[in-house]
Amino acid sequence: MFQAPYGTHDILPEDQPYWNFLRERADEIVRLYGYERIDTPLFEDAGLFVRTVGVDTDIVEKEMYTFTDRSGGQMTLRPEGTASVCRAYIEHGMASCPQPVKLFYQAPIFRYERPQAGRYRQHHQFGFEAIGDGDAMSDAELIDMAWRFFASLGLKNLTLQINSIGCPDCRPAYLSRLREYYAGHKEGLCGDCKVRSEKNILRLLDCKKPTCQPLTAGAPRSVDYLCQECSEHFEQLKAHLSTLQLPFEINSGMVRGLDYYTKTVFEIQPQEERGQSTIAGGGRYDGLMEELGAKPTAAVGFATGIERIILNLKKQGIVIPEPVKPMVFVAWLGEVARRKAVEVAGELRLDGIATVVTYTPRSLKAQLRQADGAGCRYVVIIGEEEVAQGVVTLRDLSNAQQEQVPHGKLAKKLQQGN
Repeated sequence: MFQAPYGTHDILPEDQPYWNFLRERADEIVRLYGYERIDTPLFEDAGLFVRTVGVDTDIVEKEMYTFTDRSGGQMTLRPEGTASVCRAYIEHGMASCPQPVKLFYQAPIFRYERPQAGRYRQHHQFGFEAIGDGDAMSDAELIDMAWRFFASLGLKNLTLQINSIGCPDCRPAYLSRLREYYAGHKEGLCGDCKVRSEKNILRLLDCKKPTCQPLTAGAPRSVDYLCQECSEHFEQLKAHLSTLQLPFEINSGMVRGLDYYTKTVFEIQPQEERGQSTIAGGGRYDGLMEELGAKPTAAVGFATGIERIILNLKKQGIVIPEPVKPMVFVAWLGEVARRKAVEVAGELRLDGIATVVTYTPRSLKAQLRQADGAGCRYVVIIGEEEVAQGVVTLRDLSNAQQEQVPHGKLAKKLQQGN
């Protein structure tokens, strides 16, 4: 038998209420903060991600789904959302729009990585990008939006961690100090980090393997090597977050896993799991537009994994709104009644009343069980006698009372009762 590919999953009807709940809350948040939706292609030129994400990152080296199309071009299934949004910003001349341009997306993301709790090889993200403003208040507003989004879901016991990894002016000195530090600890590094130490020393701080964690804890801190501009930006960010009453912590070992970040980086994590289950992460990427051939443009963004949010909602036992059930079930007995049942169901739906009807002959008892299982409040019962009299029998399942209603007045009766 065929099965879903390893690392993917089906989103079954019983889980759809969680997805609808998240979409509704996300729609509320983007309205409050002035974000507009953008949808980009599922795949892009592979060079877009190689150039922006970083050639020495795990995503580019190990995790991208890249294929050759029939014209010989190298295409990649989207492994993250920011690069595509920036490409669209440049391609469609959004630099001429009032800045910042605030964009929001919901999209499937593809990474060939080891499946883990709440993370699949095809998973889904909400992403938020504010492009065209370099002030630290822009960072703080975005972080505030992320925090308020999770609060609106009812999630508790979360921690907000921030850091600054500097800019191209001050980062070289910090990287040099990192190399000196790790040069004396190479034997304690995992295999991947031994390779990273030669290619991209900053990636060592992003390693989650237990063997490397003690070394990360003792590594030099990026905030101690910031230039004046980056230092002032970080101080302003902390002040703004305090004004917004956000309970942040400084995590000097956090760098995020993408090369395009500058200055601010941040993550939101469950307190008990910390970095093993980050539910949102992002930061500032002021150099990415220039990397794509545009003029220098400040930008900041974050993304959150939908599957991982749902996992945490379930862990915390958060009750989400029940999905709306059909109001009416049309039960029928006999061939003549079946034709009338199809007619009645069609009319009710035209009046905006959610209606279920079965087309296979069943006993009335079986149809009543089906109506109860579907969560319907009312059952419209039609037999040959009802057809002859031009009426239907309307039963209220909430109190077992029933009455006969003229066919033409059924919709109005149901609407009045609700």
